[in-house]
Amino acid sequence: MTTPLSYKDAGVDIDAGDALVERIKPLAKKTLREGVLAGIGGFGALFEVPKRYQEPVLVSGTDGVGTKLKLAFEWNMHDTVGIDLVAMSVNDVLVQGAEPLFFLDYFACGKLDVDTAAAVVGGIAKGCELSGCALIGGETAEMPGMYPAGEYDLAGFAVGAVEKSKILTGQNVQAGDVVLGLASHGVHSNGFSLVRKCIERAEAAGTVPATLDGMPFKQAVMRPTRLYVKNVLAALAQNPIKALAHITGGGLLENIPRVLPDGLAAHLKKGSWPQTELFAWLQATAGIDDIEMNRTFNNGIGMVVVVDAANAAATAATLRGLGETVYEIGAIAPQGSGAQVVVA
Repeated sequence: MTTPLSYKDAGVDIDAGDALVERIKPLAKKTLREGVLAGIGGFGALFEVPKRYQEPVLVSGTDGVGTKLKLAFEWNMHDTVGIDLVAMSVNDVLVQGAEPLFFLDYFACGKLDVDTAAAVVGGIAKGCELSGCALIGGETAEMPGMYPAGEYDLAGFAVGAVEKSKILTGQNVQAGDVVLGLASHGVHSNGFSLVRKCIERAEAAGTVPATLDGMPFKQAVMRPTRLYVKNVLAALAQNPIKALAHITGGGLLENIPRVLPDGLAAHLKKGSWPQTELFAWLQATAGIDDIEMNRTFNNGIGMVVVVDAANAAATAATLRGLGETVYEIGAIAPQGSGAQVVVA
């Protein structure tokens, strides 16, 4: 007689999935906001664009967390990578002037550990709460044989809205404009393939520092991506900001050009913002030059704000008043035959 095989025998535990959904529901409930018609539990989540928008344009973004997850597995630090997941998308939506409205996540693993998954989703919910968007749906996929034991992958996407007349395109950026930099919370979620190599090198040499920037080493490395949404939206409502750039993969050198018109360049003043102990350690351990640092990491600046020179001081003051650490890091100039971002 053939022995019966259940889905659980094949490696998929439906009961564990149901238990996770029950753990997630109160977390998602904390993120509810205007527009949510139906969220967690249905086949599709329903969201109504708030009626205060006259000509709403939807802005979407999607991303993951990258190889930072490998350290989360190794160090058993799962509670903040969900914040990273949200931040990578909502900060991207923000740079076009949009208010993030809702977020959906995708969590995939080989075998579902409810406690680990709940910690991750708890971070996702926290990120949504801090950025004012609703966590209205997602997918948990248990796929035996696809992932090593104890590992998982994350992806997510955000949808925001902006008035058509207020979309930030960078088209009105001109020579003489000032470049402001908003401080990052460390590495955020880009460059971790190099970060991990640096850690391996330091571990082999026995030179891993106990602390960096006033916190334990692992905490400094895993510090989640800063959520700029609420503060920058508030500043946008008060100041005529011309362009925003989220500094992610490619660093300052490759992200700022994405919001500059042809023929213009950003000239950043070296030393106009401090290099943290974390970035100094990474640079020394990797043995790389300033150019490689500024195109691999955010190097201390997580968001760039371009404003008219006449509005620079007021905009910086607004952002500082909201809790951002702001540096005047450069100015816009004609490009000539050089690069679109010069740090000197």
